[in-house]
Formats: sequence, structure tokens, C-alpha cells
Amino acid sequence: MPKFKKKFEMYKHLQANIANIYAEARKAADEIGIPPEIRGKFGLTGAISGCPSPLTKKVREAVEKGSTEVIPLAKLVDEIRAIVKDVYGDEYDAAPINTCEAGLWVTFDVLFTPPMQGRGDNYLSRYIIPYEKHLHHHGGYGRPYPPRFKDIFADRGCTAGELGFYGKRQNNLSVHIVPLVGADYSVHGIKYHPAILLTKVDPEASAKKIKEAAQRNASMLAGITSLAYDTPGYGYGVKDADGTPVLQKKLAEIAHEFDVPYVLDNAWGVPFIGHDIRKSGADVIIYSMDKASESTTAGLIIGKEEYMVPIRRALGYHGDRYGTTASYGKAAYVTNDPGKEALLGVIAALKELRENPEELTKPVDDLYEIVKEEFENIHPKIKKGLIISKSYNSRAVEVNYENTWNGEELGLPIFTIEDMYAGTNIFQSGMSQMGVIPTVAYDANIMISPGLGTTDDNGQIIEDRARLAVRALVRLIEIVAKYSGYID
Repeated sequence: MPKFKKKFEMYKHLQANIANIYAEARKAADEIGIPPEIRGKFGLTGAISGCPSPLTKKVREAVEKGSTEVIPLAKLVDEIRAIVKDVYGDEYDAAPINTCEAGLWVTFDVLFTPPMQGRGDNYLSRYIIPYEKHLHHHGGYGRPYPPRFKDIFADRGCTAGELGFYGKRQNNLSVHIVPLVGADYSVHGIKYHPAILLTKVDPEASAKKIKEAAQRNASMLAGITSLAYDTPGYGYGVKDADGTPVLQKKLAEIAHEFDVPYVLDNAWGVPFIGHDIRKSGADVIIYSMDKASESTTAGLIIGKEEYMVPIRRALGYHGDRYGTTASYGKAAYVTNDPGKEALLGVIAALKELRENPEELTKPVDDLYEIVKEEFENIHPKIKKGLIISKSYNSRAVEVNYENTWNGEELGLPIFTIEDMYAGTNIFQSGMSQMGVIPTVAYDANIMISPGLGTTDDNGQIIEDRARLAVRALVRLIEIVAKYSGYID
């Protein structure tokens, strides 16, 4: 294969050889021995919204039992609140919702968006977000500032314009996107676009820069948001003695100095064994409970009571107008009602996280060992540039390869999130060719987690299937590396 000196030429060559890469990937799947009967029925993660994990036996039984009983839904919501308060303390509260994205929408509309009522023109407000991965989720609700970011979400998702990500933007709200110190935003991919490379982020210097942005926006500052993840590939590899990412603690301190809430997007995260808002100082954290917590499809908002009161009011949970401690009625966001079976699943998942945390951490430990062992067999040049870490928060193993670009030559190809939406992320589309459902694999970061045909009825790892999925990934990386000229 030719050696390239310019990135765009390498990606152009990959595009021209997609059919050849797919053919080699299918051949490799046969060589690995992936049985035909499981192709398309197992994968690298059960934490993808488009293809979630099957429910575990305990959750299924809880949902089936509760679905045959007469239970007021307000009682189920209060049970969720009680479990959360048992773990985090009575100063915290909770509100279930149908998805994590809906949780972001409600929370930002309640806490960040200016009021609609009152005479005269509405005032403007702004929230701050680090320039980080998955920006279109928690950074998609305001008009981007500075203006150079105004088109950053143009091609995200399946639908463009007002019916796509642009349609999420809330009234008179803007979002200040702050690049992180030490991050690398080099352009990569077949659909050429800045990648967000974060393993070298300096949390102290980044926090100082974000504080300066807060000072400049003080008159309209409504809040600060970020991801709640805790791995190097997401920029949160530097932690304090308690294991809390330093940057997140600093962001909480800045928010509180300006008397605004710090809201965390923890879609791919779990309560109780994951990010601890008591340690980070965050005010609100939002989960997608079906991604890593093994729940039915639902979201969950947890936060300090001060901020949860208006959020619960918006969802119709915070008591009736004539005075009750709880309700389940009409409000602005009744459209985001999770429903009975979703609530039952959330309760079952939270109980398991509270009472049997080792049942959810053991699969992560087992998968981590499998990933390390399988990646020991990858080409030595690729292996040298890998950072492999595990996260109980995301219940996942992260494989990051930014360091393959540390030398003067071009590194292992980096596909961007724009490639994912364009269908040109070969590390995802190539896995599908092998009969393995792909995972989040862009910006030089690959997340692998249990659940999608790789675990048994109790959520524990089925070793041979997990190995096949990881082994297929290793082979695909080598195939792509060969066509890019990175390896011979």
C-alpha cells in the first residue's frame, strides 16, 4: 500500500477502497469463525439507543410482575426518589423521564432558558460547555457562540434543519463553546471534519479558560454543562484522590462562584457505582437508564432539591395545585412521560445498583481482561499507541489510539462523528460487514461494553462471544491500517 504524506490523500484512498476493505472484513469474519447464526445478533456494546441490550432476567421479572398490578404511577416515582435519597442523601431528589435527551431538554429549558412571560422583550441567556465529544447532545440547545461554531451541527443526525438538531434550540438561549487546553482539534475522516481528541487535556488550564469565559458572560450566564464521563479519551483522565475528574470539580466550583447550576450529561453512565455528584459538586446529572444500567428504556434526572423542584413541576410530578406531596399529571413536559413499564424497570435497575453493585462491575472487569488479551495480538505498531482503560461509570472499556499520531508520519485513521452520520466511519460500517453490531468508534476513541448478545440472562459475560466481537474489531483495525499505509 502507498505511504501518504497528507491526511486528505490517505482518507481519499480509504474511500476508494471501501469495497475492498469490506470484502477483507467479511473474509476475516469467516477466518475468525463467527457462527452464521449469531451474525447481526451480537455486538460491541449494548449501550446504543438504536440497538439496546436485552433486559436481564431480574428486570424482566420485575416489569412483568408490576405490569399485572394496579399501582398509581406517582407511587412508582416516589419509590425511585426514595432509592436515590437512600444513596445520595435527603438533599437530593429524582425525576424519571422517557429518555436522557428528553432529560437534557427539560433541564435546560427549566434552568437555562429565559422566561417567556412578562411584558417587553425577552432577555438573553447563555450557558457554557467545553468543546468536547458528543457536543450535539448537551451543547445543542443554544445558538452556538462564538459564531465560528454556528454550523457545527449542520450534518448531525438523520434529519437536517429545524426538524433535526437545529430544531432543539431553545428560546433566546445561546451556548458558549470553549476549546480545552491541551486538546487537539485536527481535521480527519473521509467526511473531513475536526476531530475532538482529548487525552492530553490540561484540567487546571482548561478550567481557568472556562472561568474567563464565565466572567465575560457574567451578565447573561445561566449555567455550565459537561459530560460526566471519567476516561482519558473523553478528557477526564486526570483525577483527584477520590477518583473524581479534576476538570468536573473545577467546573462545579466555577458554576457555584457565579451562582448558576452545573449540569452533567451522563447518558452512558450509571447511578450509585458511577459518577458521584456529592464528590464532584454537580447540581444535576442526567442518565439514559437503558444504556448501561440494564433498565427498560428510560431516562433519569438526579439533582439537588433546589433545582429538582422546578424540573419535577415541569414534568407534573411535584404535587397537585391544591397541595399534595406528589402527582402524576399534566404539565409542560407531560410529552416526556416514561410510562409504567419504564418506571418498573428503572426501579429494578436502581435496586440492583444499590444492593448488588458487584453484579454490574464484574462484567466490566471480565470484559477489560478480554479486551487487553485480544489487543495484545494486534500489530505492534498499533499496540504501541493504545490507551486501554475501564470505567464503572459507563460500564465500558475504552480503547483510545490518539497516540498513534504522536510521530511525524500519519497515524491510524481517525473517523469523525461526521463520518458516522455519513456512513463513512469504516470502524463502524466494517464491523457490520463482519456480522458484529458496531459501537461508538469515532475521534480515535472506541467504547466496548457488555450486553449485546455477549452476556447471559443475569448480565454476566459469555466469554466466547465477547472474544469474537473484540477479535473482529482487532482484525478490522489492522485491515484499515493496512489500506491507510500505516502498517505493511
